[in-house]
Amino acid sequence: MRLLGIAFASLALFSSSTTLAACPYQNSGHAASFHGYKAPHAKRDNSISLPDKDRNTSTTHPGKKGTLMFNRLSPASSVLYIANSDGTNPRRLLSNSAAGFEYHATFSPDGKYIVYTSEKRGAGQADLYRVRVNGTGIEELVATDAVDDQGVLSPDGNLLAYVSSENGWKANIWVKDLRTGETRNLTNTPSVKGQSWSPDGYFKPAWSPDGQWIAFSSDRNTGWYGHGDGAGWENTQELSIYAIRPDGRDFRLVATKPGYALGSPKWSPDGRRIVYYELERSHTYSVRSPPLWNDAANQIWSVDFETEETRQETETSYLKVSPQYVNDELGIGYLVKSHQDAAGVYYTNNPNKSFTFASLGLPINNPSWSPDGKQVVFEVLNVDPFNPDREQFPFDKDWIPKPGQQFPTTSPKGDKIAFPDPGRGSVVIANVSDLAHEDNVPLENLTIPAAGPIRSLTNDLQAPLEVLQPAWSPDGEWIAFGAGAYFNQRRQYSAAIYRVRSDDSSLPERLTDLAYNAGFPSYSHDGNSIVYRQWGPPGQAGYGLYAYDIAKNVTTRLTEGTMSDNFPSFSPDGSRIVFTRRMNVTNFDICTIKPDGTDLQVLTTSGANDAHATWTYDGRILYSSGASGWKAEAATYDQAEQPYGQLWIMDADGSNKYQIADSLWEDAMPIYLPGVYS
Repeated sequence: MRLLGIAFASLALFSSSTTLAACPYQNSGHAASFHGYKAPHAKRDNSISLPDKDRNTSTTHPGKKGTLMFNRLSPASSVLYIANSDGTNPRRLLSNSAAGFEYHATFSPDGKYIVYTSEKRGAGQADLYRVRVNGTGIEELVATDAVDDQGVLSPDGNLLAYVSSENGWKANIWVKDLRTGETRNLTNTPSVKGQSWSPDGYFKPAWSPDGQWIAFSSDRNTGWYGHGDGAGWENTQELSIYAIRPDGRDFRLVATKPGYALGSPKWSPDGRRIVYYELERSHTYSVRSPPLWNDAANQIWSVDFETEETRQETETSYLKVSPQYVNDELGIGYLVKSHQDAAGVYYTNNPNKSFTFASLGLPINNPSWSPDGKQVVFEVLNVDPFNPDREQFPFDKDWIPKPGQQFPTTSPKGDKIAFPDPGRGSVVIANVSDLAHEDNVPLENLTIPAAGPIRSLTNDLQAPLEVLQPAWSPDGEWIAFGAGAYFNQRRQYSAAIYRVRSDDSSLPERLTDLAYNAGFPSYSHDGNSIVYRQWGPPGQAGYGLYAYDIAKNVTTRLTEGTMSDNFPSFSPDGSRIVFTRRMNVTNFDICTIKPDGTDLQVLTTSGANDAHATWTYDGRILYSSGASGWKAEAATYDQAEQPYGQLWIMDADGSNKYQIADSLWEDAMPIYLPGVYS
């Protein structure tokens, strides 16, 4: 691995999660398609034709075609703890040998067991287990290749209600009979499922004390909303409270408020009321972004199940989630998310029993109390970047999954990979063979010089600098890249397209005018031109995709009339350019055009954001999409701006769409590496 000599000055960095596409359908049974998407979890042809030289010769991974590298934004670790309800005596629930990556724990109604989600089969694969309260006797409850999460046991202990994306990629409420193994999807039915254009997810099931009802939250029949009055890229979530019988009968709306998320329902011990948090829809972005926690405040409410009369249960000006009736002494318990000393667990009846993160010595999330209210189980997250050492679950069985870098690109020969360094101050080139060994890619040891050629060559570029999206020329001699201010700062500062010799034998050469903000380049198949997106100047014309003819030093405008065209990429044969376009206020889609800007084709119409499209070496399109919707309530996440974003693939004409990974976390920027085995 080596570092090209194009390092920049110290950077004003953006959150990495804001730069990724969020973003990705649901179907019942074995229908052939829905909205042009192939039937999920049905038999399909994933095959990619490999040249003879790329066919598997690995003895350690027989049948594998190579490596699928992608970027995942998830916590580095998640550990379950159990403590007394006042925060004393915190200890790990599972031993080191039994622990993996666990979260979303709940007590059984008899207080003997804890049901929880674990990714022990591989990173990204959420399955359900139960364990005795003393941490012994782990038992697998549900383990499909879909997301299986948010499990709760019925009062008699015979039934498990849970959330699963099985048979459709959408989050639905399921019930499993633990005696017979029979499962039933309660919400993906004609009488319950929402409109096809809506997110249509179902979350947080909760049994009534008599076992006759299951309450849950859902965003069915709501829209795809961006944060920031709808203009933001990341989606917000609107939720209502519903209830249904365990056999799927008597579906009903319990509580709703337009423009709000009503979530995490829990029953009172007598079964008369349901407690929940009420959160402005716009704040469902803040609740999963720690820097914004102090900008949002909300209250805990309850509703009478029979009369639907609502009552406010709290008055404090903090961000509150995870409410639950605990016991008569403590009242309702809930979690406060805050950067101040107030962050912690609170009780409505006995504030003296409340405890803060500081007093506990642990930052906690998603607390759940025992039936007698004496104990609380919760998860402790390490929100450092995703841990690359965790073994990944192989959602696509033909390829070995591996965490990768942002904006990666392979060399024409396929033997090297280039990507921005973690600080986005330079381009890193590594041998793909080295990627099998993490210790050969010591990115954390790279040092970025205090100044670099770009700054010295462009004295008028007085802005934060980022290097993004390197692109190889077809002959492997050059790497083009964007350098300057991107994303939110593109409105204020310029950026340009540069190229440099891939052997680092030349200074960077600027190819575009610094009066504009240009970025995200891609070489044509013959190396004669580079396509890129241009923004501004602010208040002036000039937005769109452009092609720069290197030999002629001529720039041609390919698209106009929109400010949002971005992430262009030439197809391997040079016949099409794929890119992302904002089709309306809340929706981005994948489009293609011919290299001369004609023949616009819109390939995705999911209603969610579809973006960050790249070509596979055999001419298909990989992209990130929110089409499958949320897998959990937004409020249950910490530091996850786009957790609904999943990896998808389709043919060049937009046909044969299917999802190639299914996790609770944001997966993006995939790249196939044929013949590379980790």
